[in-house]
Amino acid sequence: MTTTSKYSERSSKIFVAGHRGMVGSALVRRLSDAGYHNIITRSHAELDLLNQAQTSEFLHREKVDFIFMAAALTGGIQANNTYRADFIYQNLVMEANVIHSAHASGVQQLLFLGSSCIYPRDCAQPIREEELLTGPLEPTNEPYAIAKIAGLKLCESYNRQYGTNYVSVMPTNLYGPNDNYDLSSGHVLPALIRKAHEAKENGDDHLLVWGSGNPKREFMYVDDLADACVFLMEKGMPDGVYNVGTGSDVSIRELAETVMEIVGFDGDIAFDYSKPDGTPRKLLNVGRMRALGWEAKTSLREGIRKAYNSFRTGYID
Repeated sequence: MTTTSKYSERSSKIFVAGHRGMVGSALVRRLSDAGYHNIITRSHAELDLLNQAQTSEFLHREKVDFIFMAAALTGGIQANNTYRADFIYQNLVMEANVIHSAHASGVQQLLFLGSSCIYPRDCAQPIREEELLTGPLEPTNEPYAIAKIAGLKLCESYNRQYGTNYVSVMPTNLYGPNDNYDLSSGHVLPALIRKAHEAKENGDDHLLVWGSGNPKREFMYVDDLADACVFLMEKGMPDGVYNVGTGSDVSIRELAETVMEIVGFDGDIAFDYSKPDGTPRKLLNVGRMRALGWEAKTSLREGIRKAYNSFRTGYID
C-alpha cells in the first residue's frame, strides 16, 4: 500500500509522541530544519500516554495528520533484565493507546518506532525483515522485544482491517544528543562515553567494559534515524516494516577503543566477565531502505565525536 505524499507544503499537523527522548527530539529537529511549522508535542505531565482516555481525547481534539510514535520506556541490558514487567507493560499500553486512538480519531498515517531486538537471538546476519518470529528472542530483553513486536503487529492489523497506512521502523542501536548516560540504565555506547570521560578526569589507569568485548553491534547516530523517518513520511509511507541502520558493525572491544581515542583516555581496557554479553551479533540488512534511495550519512567516528561534545556541554548527572 502506498499513498501520495501531502507533506510538500510543510503545513501538515504532525504529532511527535515522546519528543523529549533521544529519538523524539531528533525528529523535532529534523522536521523543524525541513520547514515543518505545525509540530505538536506534549510532555508526560500534559499527556499521559498510559491513560487511554487522555490519549483518545487528545487525538480526537487535535485532529493531527501524522503521528511519529517515538514514546517508549527504554534502557540498556541491565535495565531491561531487571525491570521486565515495567518494560513490557508500559510499552504495550502506550503503543496500544496511541495506535488505536489514532485509528479512532481518523489519523490515516503513523510511523511506529520499534527496535532491532525484535529479531531472533541467533538469526542469520545481516538480519532481514523477514526473520521476524522465526526463532527465540534474546532472554535479557525479551519483554521489551515482545512489546515492540506487538506494536508492529498492531500497525499491520489495523492496516489490514481498516485500511490505515501505519508503517514500522526497526532502528539499530542509537546514540546522540539527549541520550541516557546513566550507568545503570543506559545503553552501551553512552555508558562507554561517560566511563571514558570520568576515567580521564579521575586519572584512572583502565576502563571497565561489561562482558567479554566480543559481541558485535551496529550503531547509528540518532539524527540519521530521524532523517530516515521523515524520508519515509515524505515518500508516501509505503506500508510495511523497514530496518534502519548503517549496514556495518563493530565489536564492543573496537567500540571501546574508538571511544577512548575520541575522549582522549589512554588507559587499558578491563573486561567484567560477570556481566552478560547479550546477543552475539546484531547487524541489520538495510537493503529495503537503500532500494528506496536512503542511506545513513554519519560515520561512527564522526557520530561519537558529536555525541561526546553533546555529553560535555549538556549532560547533567
